[in-house]
This record gives sequence, structure tokens and C-alpha cells, in this order.
Amino acid sequence: MPKYLVQAAYTAEGRKGLMKDKASGRKAAVAAAVKAVKGKLEAFYFTFGSDDAVLIIDVPDNATAAAISLTASASGLVNLKTTPLLTVDEVDQAIAMPAKYRAPGQ
Repeated sequence: MPKYLVQAAYTAEGRKGLMKDKASGRKAAVAAAVKAVKGKLEAFYFTFGSDDAVLIIDVPDNATAAAISLTASASGLVNLKTTPLLTVDEVDQAIAMPAKYRAPGQ
């Protein structure tokens, strides 16, 4: 199943919700949301800096990852950046593909 890195930044109101729900409550809510779309929450960490949390989720496809991202972002309480993760084998397959490209000006 494809994996995605999700970087989350809470708004001020979202941080108030985090304080109320506690970190364990937010993790449980996210795990339930991912499970509801037949996915799995692989990792959930809180961080310092521009992101408040980072997650790795396994979900069936891009549309499912987008659905989770859009639904959470629509709350207005968290901003998400979702990045597909590629395995080493997938990158090796991409490197082996005969792609033709002309760089600008060449």
C-alpha cells in the first residue's frame, strides 16, 4: 500500500483543540480517520518548528490521501502538506525507464 508523509501545522485554534484533546486524543482521532478509509497510521510524531506533527500513513491511493488531506484542512484548524513516499525499488524502476527529455536551451 502506498505511503505518505503528512506534515501538519495547527492554527492557533487548532492548538487550543490539541490542548483540550491531548496528544493521545489527536493520535487516536487521526488513526480512526485513516482506518475509516481502509488505511493505517504507521507513525505519528509531534515536532518543533514550522510543523507541529509529522505522520506516515499507508492508504490505498492518491485519491484517498487527498481525501484525508482535504477533509482535515477544511476544518480550518490544521494545515497539511502530504508527500507521496517512494521505496528504493520504485526509484530504481524509475531510473531504469527510458525517459527522453531535452533541458531548456539545449
